[in-house]
Amino acid sequence: MTEARKPLVLVVDDQPANVRLLQQVLTLTGYDVTTASSGAEALAKVPAENPDIVLLDVMMPLMDGYEVCRTLRAGTATALLPIVMVTALDPQEERLKGIEAGADDFLQKPINQPELLARVKSLLRIRELHKQVEAQAAELAENKLARLKRFLSPKVADLIVSGQMDDPLATRRREVTIMFVDMRGFTAFSESAAPEDVLGVLREYHAEIGRLVNVHEGTIEHFSGDGVMLIFNDPNTLPDPALSAVRMAVDLRDAVGRLADNWKKLGYSINCGIGIAQGFATIGTIGFPGRQDYGVIGAVNNLAARLCGEAAPGQILISQRVWGRVEEKVNAEAAGELKLKGISSPVPAFSVAGLKQMERAAE
Repeated sequence: MTEARKPLVLVVDDQPANVRLLQQVLTLTGYDVTTASSGAEALAKVPAENPDIVLLDVMMPLMDGYEVCRTLRAGTATALLPIVMVTALDPQEERLKGIEAGADDFLQKPINQPELLARVKSLLRIRELHKQVEAQAAELAENKLARLKRFLSPKVADLIVSGQMDDPLATRRREVTIMFVDMRGFTAFSESAAPEDVLGVLREYHAEIGRLVNVHEGTIEHFSGDGVMLIFNDPNTLPDPALSAVRMAVDLRDAVGRLADNWKKLGYSINCGIGIAQGFATIGTIGFPGRQDYGVIGAVNNLAARLCGEAAPGQILISQRVWGRVEEKVNAEAAGELKLKGISSPVPAFSVAGLKQMERAAE
């Protein structure tokens, strides 16, 4: 069993006799002690040795105890480090200066040993409570981060937890680009193939989606077997979400095409179809207490899903609105006006051939 670490006390004093006295008293009581003979040395030892409490003499050359205390209080890592000011000067005046500098407590020289030990013990108890709170906060942040990483890229999840991006679970309305990807021939394949082979194909397919969604800064709304829904422009805003989605779709089609060549050698005829649409949607949490997920509600979802359903193997179908945003950078041809299930009027669609040469060169 690993022996518990003793609390470490940093004694800062330019008088060796004072240092020896404090070191002896604290060591005999069961504390570990490290020392510094100047303010500069103390500031160097704090990050290097991570003491649990500092006993800080006021009167020292070059840098007095107040300046050391203010410097420690200004640091994020040392803002809550217990500091006890020690002085032989007027107690009332020096106590006020010490409090203004950020000290937690004050001791008058010559040191009263029982008082010293009582104050150290009390502040270490508070320090331990601070550490427990910090650990709980870190655990909560880690749990939140793990939850966010279920559907966000690690980069976006880190930004949210650090407070640099709004909480994606808050309900809002935003224009987004939605992409649906679905495997063609997967149902027939899964009915005849061994379960291990089905899982192997899904792992390869999902791995490519996971790799590319990070590259193109999309968000996975959900996996459903071979079907995947992705969002662009939420929770992180993008300068051109339609183009980001099309770029990913082209890269994904190429990646799945390479996988499909390998699958074909094993006797599996599988490829993907992709549909992309752009429009406004309501975004936030859906579900019930204890089980909530990130969700997007809007007609744009249905349009992207229907376009995906119409796409042939290896085809990317995009809506008129998406085409209007990307036509200068994407090669596509009209796919006619499609009658889509659940949509009353025929919908003009475009089939993406690829990115224009100048766009490829810019990537």
